[in-house]
Amino acid sequence: MSTPSIAFRNIKASTQAVARCFSTTPYSSQKMAVRDALNSAMDEELARDDRVFIMGEEVAQYDGAYKVTRGLWKKYGDKRVKDTPITEMGFAGIATGAAMAGLRPICEFMTFNFAMQAIDQVINSAGKTLYMSAGMVNVPMVFRGPNGAALGVAAQHSQCFASWYSQVPGLKVVSPWDAEDARGLLKAAIRDPDPVICLENELVYGLSYDVSDAVMDKDFVIEIGKAKVHRKGKDLTIVTHSRPMIHSIEAAEELAKHGIDVEIVNLRTLRPLDTPTIIESVKKTNHLITVEGGWPQCGIGSEICARIMESEAFHYLDAPVIRVTGADVPTPYAKTLEDVCFPQTSRIVEAVRKVLNR
Repeated sequence: MSTPSIAFRNIKASTQAVARCFSTTPYSSQKMAVRDALNSAMDEELARDDRVFIMGEEVAQYDGAYKVTRGLWKKYGDKRVKDTPITEMGFAGIATGAAMAGLRPICEFMTFNFAMQAIDQVINSAGKTLYMSAGMVNVPMVFRGPNGAALGVAAQHSQCFASWYSQVPGLKVVSPWDAEDARGLLKAAIRDPDPVICLENELVYGLSYDVSDAVMDKDFVIEIGKAKVHRKGKDLTIVTHSRPMIHSIEAAEELAKHGIDVEIVNLRTLRPLDTPTIIESVKKTNHLITVEGGWPQCGIGSEICARIMESEAFHYLDAPVIRVTGADVPTPYAKTLEDVCFPQTSRIVEAVRKVLNR
């Protein structure tokens, strides 16, 4: 049985503020926290479509364990925002059945660590129904919540499930980083006809980013399956997603001081993976590293390496690809050990220098 009290810790990210991502769209001075971006996305979709509802532990009267659903129960009531017992398999199954019946549930897991209790519902029920019904039964729903490394919550509550879910046919998997990602990807996921896994990260919930007027439009969505070139460069490509974007940007800024021009690709979607964008970047820079918070074996970086090897991009590489990943161990509790278990700016800088032989 999961233990919600562990997830109630008031975590504050110690990460430096990061520059707004590359875009040709003019940005206003408005800033938005990632949790508020997620909240506004759900608010607008609840108002737009009366089939949409939210369910999960503490999502209603408590305003959510991380306050992502703050204010929605008071605005929409019990029928649209539903607290559940502590039974992930139970409420994930109810949500899946509701989606099969034509509703559009948003099923929140307090963390995706607890979603292991509901893995059969997510994969065998939600993920496979369209195929097994010969395309007759869609399952339009979202499973969302924090994923990946947290702080001081040890092995059972601090792990990344990106590669787990992205392996499954029938599921779509998105991994937002900043406020624009969070808002656009969640709105797209809620409107999608298929089950979508939305892997957020609790350490970025409180971080604020600039957002444009276009991002704040009620019909703003980010295309599922399309990556974004966050930073243009010519010497090496970094492909990453979620919180490691922060360290990748810091590494690129540090390397720029030494004349190394790094391109950063923010995946945004893990399934379907935007292979063409990665290939085009590699063909331009001739070097590649991948950065992720998950374990190395069978990870997102491993899949990217395989696709590069099997594509024309392989012939453009001037050096082997390096993966920067989480350590191949259960996450330790001690902070000194935890700090070296996940990608840090210095490790990314070191990997880039190694690939470029500098």
